[in-house]
Amino acid sequence: MSGNDETSQELTRLWRITRTVKTMCLDRGYELTEDECAIPLSEFRDQVCDSEGAPQRTKMVFTARPSAGMLKRYTPLPTTRRGTEGPVQTTGEPTIGTIHVEFNPSTSVGIKDLKVFAQLLQEKNYYTGIFITQASPTSSALKIIPSLLPIQMEIFKEEDLLVNISRHELVPKHLLLSPEEKRGLLERYRLKETQLPRIRVDDPMARYLGLRRGQVVKIIRKSETAGRYASYRWVI
Repeated sequence: MSGNDETSQELTRLWRITRTVKTMCLDRGYELTEDECAIPLSEFRDQVCDSEGAPQRTKMVFTARPSAGMLKRYTPLPTTRRGTEGPVQTTGEPTIGTIHVEFNPSTSVGIKDLKVFAQLLQEKNYYTGIFITQASPTSSALKIIPSLLPIQMEIFKEEDLLVNISRHELVPKHLLLSPEEKRGLLERYRLKETQLPRIRVDDPMARYLGLRRGQVVKIIRKSETAGRYASYRWVI
């Protein structure tokens, strides 16, 4: 295979991954357009290739802000506390913000790479960071992620993003409930959240949507008799 063929294949591969990542951010509720997610290969080539036509991962970085709907889904319910003149209701701040997506050009990922990425997120005041790698980080690098809190960092391998799993015909629609919708669901069925069926935070669709422990997701499936039906899962 010639060098040009290899470069062309790599470009097409990274183009498919970029479309998946941007669609993933759009599905979570970030402010991206359908056109941005469905970028043509020719336009992608113009944006990320160097003068010799080779794609540069450092040019594939992007950020996106949460939409109004996403902010609502991540805003805690108001809390009531006792004040000197009676009960005082406090509105919570959204636990979401700008997301930063970066493609690591290195073929290996260690502690230093994750620390540099975390420092960037902190300095730029990004709420969430997605770090896309060519290979799995070392086990020692993965162990430091909990110590980086409250920074929200997610790591995906490139090969896991070649296909958008949410668009597979066998994968049902997943929708994150807002705290208000979650409360309404539990009150309507007189349930505690612990009584709901569960979905692990490392489930492929939970990772795709960036779900967090304690949230509830609505899953809409097709039915030959009912048309569509919904079930709910508590994220653990």
